[in-house]
Amino acid sequence: MIATSPQVWDIITVPFPYANRPVLQRRPTLVIARPRGEGTPDLLWVLMITSAGHRHWNGDIPISDLSAAGLSAPSIVRCAKIATIEAPKNQPIGYLNMSDRVAVRRVLGSLLASILGQAFRRTPKKPEM
Repeated sequence: MIATSPQVWDIITVPFPYANRPVLQRRPTLVIARPRGEGTPDLLWVLMITSAGHRHWNGDIPISDLSAAGLSAPSIVRCAKIATIEAPKNQPIGYLNMSDRVAVRRVLGSLLASILGQAFRRTPKKPEM
């Protein structure tokens, strides 16, 4: 099998960082972007995928086609858990179907608009002299 670079909407398995522990756990993730630029390393923005049995968070998207996603158990895309990682050279295990892509795009747009709106409304502190 020839290794390929993952593309947007692919599901790949990577060591995913935890926010509250210095541990990496190998888990499925959804590729949502490949930032590119001169001199930029090959990076991916990924969202965590977790078991649908976990406590629901705002912005979780159930994965409706587990077979296409390459997953064996009911799972959700956790839009609140995003990471930037170096692009691995491994085969995707699956992909997110179109209806789930639309839902992820809608939630991410809403989350980013909220975050950026809050940041925009803040008045920067003046440097002390």
